[in-house]
Amino acid sequence: MRGYKIGEASRILGVHPNTLRKWEKEGKVKAVRIGRDRVFLEEEIMRLLGKERDNAVAVYARVSSRDQNKDLQLQLEYLKQKLPESYDKVYEIKDIGSGLNGKRKGLIKLIELARAKKIRAIYITYPDRLTRFGYEAFKEFFKALGVEVIEVNGREFKEPQEELVEDLITIITSFAGRLYGLRSHKTKKIVEKVKEEIYER
Repeated sequence: MRGYKIGEASRILGVHPNTLRKWEKEGKVKAVRIGRDRVFLEEEIMRLLGKERDNAVAVYARVSSRDQNKDLQLQLEYLKQKLPESYDKVYEIKDIGSGLNGKRKGLIKLIELARAKKIRAIYITYPDRLTRFGYEAFKEFFKALGVEVIEVNGREFKEPQEELVEDLITIITSFAGRLYGLRSHKTKKIVEKVKEEIYER
């Protein structure tokens, strides 16, 4: 049985960690002590959430850099306008980072919400906002958790050319680094050559 530390458990339940500590003290929830950490078992989390999936949805937005923060907010507003009125709650989840990064906080939050049966669907503007590669696999993963991924084809929010270039350079650097070492002269030479080819066009 999986266990969650207090920070993870509080995010899934949508309460402050202090509230969870209070519930434990009052006997509303049981925690297991592992060293200095409180660990809340998955069965306890599910008990608090109830067996039925919440009538809620998540809207997810992503940009690659902080200077695109305005675009991030525009994505969220656009998605909220596209939602049916039947949902009781809307989670706004956002990330600033590359679509190649599978450890984004927002993405992990979506997975936590899906596993905890707190959402029925995830709305995104365009597939690459969720992930650069493996989009169909992500859809199947969330589907297995009972959550539908819905893209509303907001083409105006498709990735800018600069973001594609950054991701391409990241991929080339990673593969060249595996072959020759990240700090090797050959890796640096390959990356510089690719940059020259891209920016000369």
